[in-house]
Amino acid sequence: MNSQFPQPPYSAAWLVRLFTLPNEAEAIEGDLLEEFHILASKSGAFFARRWYWRQALKTVFQLACLGFRTAPLRTTAAIVGGFFLRRLLGPLVQPAIFAVLDRYRIFDHHFSTYMFFASTGIDIAHLIVFLFIGFIVAWAARGREMLATMSLGLIYAAMALVASVYVVAKTGDAAYLWRLTWYFADPLAIVIAGAIVRSQRLAAATRHSIS
Repeated sequence: MNSQFPQPPYSAAWLVRLFTLPNEAEAIEGDLLEEFHILASKSGAFFARRWYWRQALKTVFQLACLGFRTAPLRTTAAIVGGFFLRRLLGPLVQPAIFAVLDRYRIFDHHFSTYMFFASTGIDIAHLIVFLFIGFIVAWAARGREMLATMSLGLIYAAMALVASVYVVAKTGDAAYLWRLTWYFADPLAIVIAGAIVRSQRLAAATRHSIS
């Protein structure tokens, strides 16, 4: 059946679904799928899949713009709230980790463990904080989860890039750019949290419509 009726790229269809409001999802996905099958029958599955990816990205951009126009206050409030929540929680991570390490005298008894938590452990903790913030932002931006989390993630990615370039320019130490891996992982955690919340809400809406 799949050879006779090729299917669009799952990742592209999933991406469109993440940005589509529940009452619009069926119509948008149906239109894209119908056009995909027409193109696949005329020009082949490879051409149709390339077209589907282009249309998916274009549709995501249009849906993001539409989502912001229809609920600008809620979306902006979720993004700004997430930004300030990060400013509130971020400075607490390192003191909390060192407080635990000092409380249990990890430095004296398990030096390698101490060094891990004093370096990589702090990065992991920040990653968890960003993931938590992503869940909060996505929960607050109901229906615009991906728009809000991606916007906030892009803000932090841009800030990390600018700060890294500035430090390298001032110090000449290009090795600092390796830190961008961790810095970009943090905004990615926000987006992943948004995708998780959005997927769960879509699944819940589907179960509700079936019942």
